[in-house]
Amino acid sequence: MAQTQALAQSPSWRDYYELTKPKVVMLMILTSVIGMLLAVPGMVPLDVLLIGNLGIALCAGSAAAVNHLVDRTIDQKMSRTLNRPVAKGRVEPMQALLFAGVIGALGMTLLVVFINTLTAVLTLISLLGYALVYTLFLKRATPQNIVIGGIAGAAPPLLGWTAVTGSIDGHALLLVLIIFAWTPPHFWALAVHRKDDYAKADIPMLPVTHGEQYTKLHIFLYTIIMVLVTLLPFITGMMNWIYLVGALVLGAGFLYWSFMLMVSKREGLGMETFKYSIIYLMALFVVMLADHYILPAQSLGAV
Repeated sequence: MAQTQALAQSPSWRDYYELTKPKVVMLMILTSVIGMLLAVPGMVPLDVLLIGNLGIALCAGSAAAVNHLVDRTIDQKMSRTLNRPVAKGRVEPMQALLFAGVIGALGMTLLVVFINTLTAVLTLISLLGYALVYTLFLKRATPQNIVIGGIAGAAPPLLGWTAVTGSIDGHALLLVLIIFAWTPPHFWALAVHRKDDYAKADIPMLPVTHGEQYTKLHIFLYTIIMVLVTLLPFITGMMNWIYLVGALVLGAGFLYWSFMLMVSKREGLGMETFKYSIIYLMALFVVMLADHYILPAQSLGAV
């Protein structure tokens, strides 16, 4: 007990770094950066690129730290999360709350002072949506938690876009829609792999409440919806043929993994599908960027 208390009183910088869920935040910032770059025909001003994404990253890290704090008792019951800093006692709840407040306030200050109020407000809404609405309520209330709460995690490309333009654009909302449609098959694949963990923690994830086969079917159906949604940037004139080819090839890969997850009994397919979903989203946004700069005239379609 004394050793645990000592650890809690002197957490390392790595513990605080882990509180921010850096891998998740890095993926969010990738989509934010690309949202910025897609918003203009040329290059984004360097100060907006650096300060804007730093502010968004700090706010996202703050929301992640709140998630660690609120979910600490749940995390202690799950093998995937039991070694998290707050759950393990390396960081005390009050320390986590203070850390979340400081980096969140710093991020908001950067956005308000150096970027624009619209981006700051949208970032705050996204932060509260994840840290409070999803983590405190939806996660424990409904198996549709990730569907409803997914909108908060889909915001980064919109935040990047508004940081550059100061306005909400229809094309930016398409980027949000793509991530929103991607989130359920992405997260449910992990939930299938970690079904026993969620059941132990009494979290009503879809495979716990409705069974694995039902969830696998819905992963496949949502993947179809997602692939159709990814065609919208081409249909609306936002993107050209480079993006179309990339979206179809990457989408075919996601459909393959989700179909195999549905029909095969092979162990580990849930995690393999989950891993592919991360590669898929990163690659899709990189293809958008390539299309935007290689075919600049065509990629500036009507809003």
